Amino acid sequence: MYLCIFNRKKMNRISAIIITHNEERNIGRCIESLKGVADEIIVVDSGSTDATEAICLGLGAKFVPHPWAGYSGQKNYANCLASNPWTLSIDADEALSPTLQQTLRTLKQEGLRDDTAYSMNRLTNFCGSWIHHCGWYPDTKVRLWPSGKARWEGNIHEELRLEGVPCRDHLKGDLLHYSYYEIDDLARRQPRYYQLAAQSAFDAGRRAGMAAIVLKPCWTFVRDYLLRGGFRDGRAGYILCRMNAHYTFMKYTSLLQKCSAAKQGKHKKN
Repeated sequence: MYLCIFNRKKMNRISAIIITHNEERNIGRCIESLKGVADEIIVVDSGSTDATEAICLGLGAKFVPHPWAGYSGQKNYANCLASNPWTLSIDADEALSPTLQQTLRTLKQEGLRDDTAYSMNRLTNFCGSWIHHCGWYPDTKVRLWPSGKARWEGNIHEELRLEGVPCRDHLKGDLLHYSYYEIDDLARRQPRYYQLAAQSAFDAGRRAGMAAIVLKPCWTFVRDYLLRGGFRDGRAGYILCRMNAHYTFMKYTSLLQKCSAAKQGKHKKN
C-alpha cells in the first residue's frame, strides 16, 4: 500500500520551467507562487546582468545559463531539462493565482492523467489594472503536460505542439500576467513584435496593400474596444485598444514595405 502511494506521488511530480533574461523585477514572485505545486523549478537564463541569478538561487531554483536560442528554442531546451513526469511552463512575469495553486495541489493529490494536457486562463495586468476584456481574457493557454510530449514552435507568440496527448482539461484559477508596468513597456516591445509578425506573415505568403493599412487598424479598435468590451476596462482598456490598433497599423505597414522590397528585387533580377 505504501509503495503504491509512493509511486503515485512520484508519477504526479511536476517540473516547473522558466526562461529568463534580466527578470529581477518578476522572478521572485513567479517562483514563490510555485511553492507547494512544483517539485522542481528550473530557470534557463540567457545572460542576465541583474540580480536574476541570485534571486533564483536564493529561492531554491536550479539556474542554468544557456545562450539565447529564440523563444521556442529556449523553451524547448528548458523542457529537456525536466526530470519529473510532468512539465509546467510559466513565464518569469507570470504567477499562479491562489485559486490556481489550490487547483493544482488538489489535482496532484487526486492524480494527473497521462493522456491529458491541462490549460488555464491567463489574466494580464496592464499598468496596474487587470484587463478582463479587449480580447485579452481569458487568453487560455496549455501550460501543463506529460514531460517529453510537447514542443514549442514559432518565432513570436510561440505555440505549443502536443504529441500523443489526446485529451484536454481546463483548470480553475488564473495565471496572473504582470507584463506591462508602464505604457512605455508595451511601446518599447511593439516594434520587435510587429516586425516579427510582419516577417512571419510575409514568409507565409501573405501580402498587404494600402487598404489593409487603413482598414485593419480601424477594425482592430472597433473589435477590441466595442465588440470585445474594452470600454469596460476603463482608461486602461481605452489605451490598450488604441495601442493594439497602432500595432496593427505598423504590422501591415511593415508587411507592405517587405512586399515592395521583394517586388523591386524581382524587377532588378529581370
